[in-house]
Amino acid sequence: MSDLLSAPCSARAVRSVRNLTRALGAVFCAVSCGVAIAASGTAPAAGTTTARASASLAAAHPAPAGNASAVAAPDAAGVVDPRRAFLLRGVFAQEVTRRLKVPAAEQRAYADRLQTALGENMLGNLSGEYVVMVDRNANVQALFIYFRATPSDSWQMIGASPVSTGRPGEYDHFITPLGVFEHTPSNMDFRSEGTLNENHIRGYGKRDMRIFDLGWAQGERGWGKGGMSQMRFQMHATDPDRLEPLLGIRHSKGCVRIPASLNAFLDHYGILDAEYAALVESGKSLWVLKSDRQVTPWAGRYIVVVDSERKSRPAWAPAPGSKVRAKVPAGADTAD
Repeated sequence: MSDLLSAPCSARAVRSVRNLTRALGAVFCAVSCGVAIAASGTAPAAGTTTARASASLAAAHPAPAGNASAVAAPDAAGVVDPRRAFLLRGVFAQEVTRRLKVPAAEQRAYADRLQTALGENMLGNLSGEYVVMVDRNANVQALFIYFRATPSDSWQMIGASPVSTGRPGEYDHFITPLGVFEHTPSNMDFRSEGTLNENHIRGYGKRDMRIFDLGWAQGERGWGKGGMSQMRFQMHATDPDRLEPLLGIRHSKGCVRIPASLNAFLDHYGILDAEYAALVESGKSLWVLKSDRQVTPWAGRYIVVVDSERKSRPAWAPAPGSKVRAKVPAGADTAD
């Protein structure tokens, strides 16, 4: 295991800061934590130490515009306060155009689901890094980004967006697998060429979108007699004109389709790039990483897929309307 992965969060954060001359960007610095919470519609969990402390931190130490180093600057002891990670809420609200306004009670319920899933995979003490969670339930189809500073804190939501997961019923269509998946350079990411397929669809989205490759996984076949088979599990953007409007319903062959703006957000701030950052720190050059990326000190590596088993669709996760569905071109669900 690399030094970055085995080091405590505070040490890892300090090293990340030292390697970032333009860390997090001016937009990251322009918002205080209190403003960020309001912008995302996220309410702190009542009674949690981190929720109260993060608001107090922002009020006492607002991030000055244009001073990126101030956002993740170490204190006198050389430690970066992990509560600053919640400033990402404001960045999410500004940069991700497809967002879901999840009620506070629902945020806490999903935080509990996240903790349960992590605990079942020997990751119950995970903290100090962002985690992406997807609810594959047909009535939800949503992605959430969560963070907590320490294992004793509750997970708190950074932001949420609609997605599309596997739609059963046709050959070679898998139900998106459940579990905790590690994003690692062992399954190196790549980027979309933005070319049109035979159905005039850009299956991986516009040119240069990042494909987060999670490797081979056991997926449930959505055709024939069912059963389990190997599938290549990825998270990626989709055709911005024809398929992105369909996010919010099951429509993929098993992968997780996400909005282009969310793809750019995850890519630019390295939300899932802890292990990629470790390779860069060791001196390796990775072509898939852009030169202007601004990796946060709290980069994570896990994508968690759950199923809430909802029987009806909640108001905060609306499905695309009939007019959007009527415009779906032939072969659209075979794009990935």
